[in-house]
Amino acid sequence: MENKTVTDKIHVIGGGLAGSESVWQIAEAGVPVVLHEMRPTRQTEAHQTESLAELVCSNSFRSDEWQTNAVGLLHEEMRRAGSVIMTAADKHKLPAGGALAVDREGFAAEVTAMLKAHPLIEIDRGEIAGLPPAEWRNVIVATGPLTSPALAEAIRKLSGETELAFYDAIAPIVHMESINMGICWRQSRYDKVGPSGSGADYINCPLDKDQYDAFIDGLLAGEKTVFKDFEKTPYFEGCLPIEVMAERGRDTLRYGPMKPVGLTNPRQPDQKPHAVVQLRQDNALGTLWNMVGFQTKLKHGEQARMFRGIPGLEAAEFARLGGLHRNTFLNSPKLLDESLRLKADLRLRFAGQITGVEGYVESAAIGLMAGGFAAAEKLGVTIAPPPPTTAHGALLAHITGGHLSADGEGATRSFQPMNVNFGLFPQVTVPPRPRDEEPRRMSRRASKSLDRKRAQSARALADLDLWLSGGEKTAAE
Repeated sequence: MENKTVTDKIHVIGGGLAGSESVWQIAEAGVPVVLHEMRPTRQTEAHQTESLAELVCSNSFRSDEWQTNAVGLLHEEMRRAGSVIMTAADKHKLPAGGALAVDREGFAAEVTAMLKAHPLIEIDRGEIAGLPPAEWRNVIVATGPLTSPALAEAIRKLSGETELAFYDAIAPIVHMESINMGICWRQSRYDKVGPSGSGADYINCPLDKDQYDAFIDGLLAGEKTVFKDFEKTPYFEGCLPIEVMAERGRDTLRYGPMKPVGLTNPRQPDQKPHAVVQLRQDNALGTLWNMVGFQTKLKHGEQARMFRGIPGLEAAEFARLGGLHRNTFLNSPKLLDESLRLKADLRLRFAGQITGVEGYVESAAIGLMAGGFAAAEKLGVTIAPPPPTTAHGALLAHITGGHLSADGEGATRSFQPMNVNFGLFPQVTVPPRPRDEEPRRMSRRASKSLDRKRAQSARALADLDLWLSGGEKTAAE
């Protein structure tokens, strides 16, 4: 589409998950919007296509169970809010146990097609270098962790705040035909059946103690990529490279992505593996599988050598080896107001990972809210933030005011990215169950925790439905 300069439309910069969700919400509210995406005019270190909403790391949206899982609850809230991201994810879901995994190419193509087909959405391919033009009065910056250097520097100068940054590592993808199923077996942890799943949705590679110890030794000794400019940049705890986890202790991986619990090797049913590497389906054809939790900064030659030492992957052929890229995000509690506007320039809103949330659906959820706020402003109405009892409201409250800036002794704490979790929600009082009604094979504490999560989820959806119905919306004076 030919580039145009317009002043009466909302502008969204960035065509990732947050930007795509923002423009969809704006257009569905009846407001014209322009989506600015620099690819393919300018590529990033991590993207491989020009599709909107391309998934550059995992193909999993994580748990889809909404009653006791905060991520699954966020999925359900987004569905009820008319999310384009969830519509496309549900259409292109793959077997993944209790998780919602998608065919990454089909998913991105679906989002791109839906946005292109909407009569109120214009897509402008080209980089916005620096701050957007002054005549753009309603702008959402959804450039995510791969914000172009020129725009990132302009935002930094405008805010007067140095950005925080962390590394985010990418897991390898293996061709299915190269996996030795004479050694590996299919099973979801605890045989859990999730959306489009069967309870046997992961490929499991078993390691005994000697094999595990040799693997850890190789990780610690392996040659790694080093980025001198960012040596002191902290990692995000939810996406640590495997070699960083190994440096924290020899058993760290056994209690993380290589934990053997909930899995039984049918060839050795009486002998539990010491550790397990899991692979999850990555495309609809089932020809590509990614190594779950195996983000890494090992050099490519080291990766191929190390991972082919895993039982079942001796002849592994890799469609993609792991990599590393830099993420940036704002000190949002200080810089943004409750409708995600930059306090230093109220015409600018921010959405996605740049606001300090972590995860695909969290980024898209912030985009959903930013789009709603921007459209309401354009239409001359005031919309209250979603209640903090909802997953959306809990995330928003954390990044715009819920972060603790000091510990109990007054020491400064830095703002860090956050996945949605029930710890961000207000507490709810749940009457205790009589002992004879508690689930069998479950401690009373675990039973109480499940009951509390179910109550929080039920409250969240009830409050979200009220918010979506317009109960919180009033005409602006």
